[in-house]
Amino acid sequence: METKSKILVIDDEEIVLDSCELILAKGDFEIQTAENGTLGLSLIEEYQPDLVFVDLKMPGISGFEVLERSQQIDPTIVMIVITGFATIGSAVEAMQRGAFDFLPKPFTPDELRLITRRGLEKRKLVLETLALRREKEMLREHFAAIVSHELKSPLAAVQQYLIALSSELSGQLTEDQNRRFERMQTRIDDLMKLIHTWLRAITVDIESIKDNFKPTSITIVINKAVESVEPHAIRKDISIRTSMEDDIFAVNGDEGTLVEAVVNIVGNGVKYSPIGSQIEITASSSDNQVTIRIQDNGIGISEEDLPFLFEDFFRVKSNRSVERGSGVGLALTRRILEAHEGTISVESELGKGSTFELCLPAVKEIYDELNLMTKEPVNNI
Repeated sequence: METKSKILVIDDEEIVLDSCELILAKGDFEIQTAENGTLGLSLIEEYQPDLVFVDLKMPGISGFEVLERSQQIDPTIVMIVITGFATIGSAVEAMQRGAFDFLPKPFTPDELRLITRRGLEKRKLVLETLALRREKEMLREHFAAIVSHELKSPLAAVQQYLIALSSELSGQLTEDQNRRFERMQTRIDDLMKLIHTWLRAITVDIESIKDNFKPTSITIVINKAVESVEPHAIRKDISIRTSMEDDIFAVNGDEGTLVEAVVNIVGNGVKYSPIGSQIEITASSSDNQVTIRIQDNGIGISEEDLPFLFEDFFRVKSNRSVERGSGVGLALTRRILEAHEGTISVESELGKGSTFELCLPAVKEIYDELNLMTKEPVNNI
């Protein structure tokens, strides 16, 4: 059985209160009235209405103050202003303080019923949105638990076996074999660090990434990302071309998560691009910003999918036979960029590839210090 919607009418004119009660009495509503703002605010706290009609001109607490304070009590309550003194200025101020709509006096029964239906539909949408948001947070937490159990635990076991094996074979390995062991251990260490960071990001503890912020070279970030994606690109005969300014500014950030952000995008480019195609990565800086552009010749993204591309667990619809992603990478990338006070955007068209643009605040004063670290040649695949 559905609960009745609760409506509160706050007005200092008795005729308005009586009229609203009589007009709405036949509807499936619970109705309460208050003859002043003080009583109205008290009822908002106690009665917890879905919809509130409030007069702007009342003695004592004004309708504007009721609007503002009601939003502090419960911002999901839909507020509708009823007044005989409506002006453009008062309408703008009311909207700024949280009003959903205006009902000028005098009003007809049909006008009151119509705006009531609209207000309650708005309330329903607001509550559904909040419920979906909570559901997404629960999914993210559950996903974090799966990542922790299914990835972190076996990887830790492999890490331990490598350490033991390296110790047992000490003195028996050639110099080249030792280097391979060291590379494997380094890669697993990087993966363990990445999983820890990923888990923090997925569980919305994105602020923890900022604990590791320091001057970071974008050139190093891109080179490491390309190196990570390289094996997959080689298997598909996809070339990755990089072009970076010599004097590109550094950013204040966490190298590991920035590498992951770039890997997610370049990896998708490899995944959704045809064999023998090309991915181009460019990096430049101007004013106070560093910009990374990643362009592929893949399947592209439809216009209807673009608004949801960076949402958790969203996967692009495609009739073509391509690899399927988890729907997490781009959402994580967006959160990483936001943690760095940066932005990510995309331009795409079906069948014509995609171009992603990552923008980050630059740190000009420390570039010269990092410049010595970023003069290594960029490897093109």
